[in-house]
Amino acid sequence: MKAVINVIKEQIENFYLIFRLASYDIKGRYQSHYLGVAWQFINPAMQIIIYWLVFGLGIRSGHPIGSTPFFVYMILGAIPWFFISSAIIQGSNSVYNKVSLVSKMKFPVSVLPSITIVSNIFNLIFMLLILGVILYVYRINPGIYLLQLPYFILCMVIFLFAVTLLFSTIATMARDFQLALQSFMRMMIYVLPVLWDMEKLSLLNFFRLNPLYYLIDGFRKTFLVKEWFFHDWKYMLYFWIITLLMLFIGSIVHIRFRKQFVDYI
Repeated sequence: MKAVINVIKEQIENFYLIFRLASYDIKGRYQSHYLGVAWQFINPAMQIIIYWLVFGLGIRSGHPIGSTPFFVYMILGAIPWFFISSAIIQGSNSVYNKVSLVSKMKFPVSVLPSITIVSNIFNLIFMLLILGVILYVYRINPGIYLLQLPYFILCMVIFLFAVTLLFSTIATMARDFQLALQSFMRMMIYVLPVLWDMEKLSLLNFFRLNPLYYLIDGFRKTFLVKEWFFHDWKYMLYFWIITLLMLFIGSIVHIRFRKQFVDYI
């Protein structure tokens, strides 16, 4: 428990530093590109168009899911997925990429995954603004249920921090893990409720064991189903148990090995 407290304390004490470095990270990543940070929005937009053409117009022939247009249904799953996927892949590699730069100074290495998550939050906010326009065009109004959107964003941030804290430690010590993780995340989009409705599948309870299912499904239900997050309190409890367990394990492993990170570079 002491490891968890130390890690959380480092995030709080360096809150301003995390946001400042996240903004520098975004600018530096696209500094040599003519379109600059616009690529952070162009890439997911191009993927959404491809998914819509293949799965919406191709496989489904433009048919809606229930009473919801497929494009709206898909984008409500794609927006949280792009945020989650990018944060996990980049966050798991954050320590390996930056530890050599901060090893000779007094710098809390545990904030490196947080910097990656925050840099992706800026992209998420922009996508949510675009989503607002799309929902307005299709005349979809979540009403008062929109108030629970910050809850699911908070869930994503805490879960992603717990996961990337653990994964960044493992990926630093075993580089094969990063490649395996990238392959795994590419597969995940097809076993999560991103591109299609999974509510009628016989293996639904099995897929719901994946905590990412809770995040994406909850995000979509906020806008479409109009169901409060505590309606399925057992599933909510399951998600938080898994998240806190990941945070506990990740904190212990990170504290245990972070003094040896430079040796693995």
